[in-house]
Amino acid sequence: MHDIIRKEFIKMISDNGLEGEEVIVRAATLSTEQAIGNPDDKDYPIVKGEERLMQAEFRGSRGQAFTDMYGNFSGRLADIAALDLKNNFRRAVFISSLNAVMRHLGLINQTVHCKDNQPRECGYELVKYVEKNYGQPKVAMVGFQPRMVEALAKQFELRVTDMDKDNIGQEKFGVRIDDPTHTEENLNWCDIAVVTGTTIVNDTIDQFRINKPVVFYGITISGAAKLAGLDCFCPFGS
Repeated sequence: MHDIIRKEFIKMISDNGLEGEEVIVRAATLSTEQAIGNPDDKDYPIVKGEERLMQAEFRGSRGQAFTDMYGNFSGRLADIAALDLKNNFRRAVFISSLNAVMRHLGLINQTVHCKDNQPRECGYELVKYVEKNYGQPKVAMVGFQPRMVEALAKQFELRVTDMDKDNIGQEKFGVRIDDPTHTEENLNWCDIAVVTGTTIVNDTIDQFRINKPVVFYGITISGAAKLAGLDCFCPFGS
């Protein structure tokens, strides 16, 4: 998947005359308040401090990506497009920068995380989206987004896997949270998978190229989803 996206990114730069320019893209770690505001609920991974949003800025446009490996970076756009994507930090720089460039070019609109209590509204909207497009499916969710799990669990048969050791083995909203070794089993069981867009950063996305509907959620995968033709759900991203 990264090879596909890189090829499209380089082509985009070339087609828009950006390849030879000395363009600086900065990716800086955002504070919790900058990233998500002040939601009533405090159980989001970013509030707990397990993840951060990397933010790239390109010609006044912002692009973000969730990652558990964060820091600051600056470099020419051509250098970022050619990065060796060997760890989560580099992939977060690449993906956030891709989102910023595509936002600047008007190719995508949702590149900045929603704030305050919009994540709760997002859970309600996801239920509507799944019902409208898939009826009453069995849902395998990858990545514990609490408001989405809370909303989906009320309406559908739901299984959830997550990488956070504090969640694994716990029951949340009536659903047991399993570790990623259960993901393949859940994908075989489900009718539809709802998958965090962070999989494009942590390099687990290829396992979700399956012959079933897959809905990726969140701003992280916005640009990559557009380039790769993936279904992306993010109603309140800006």
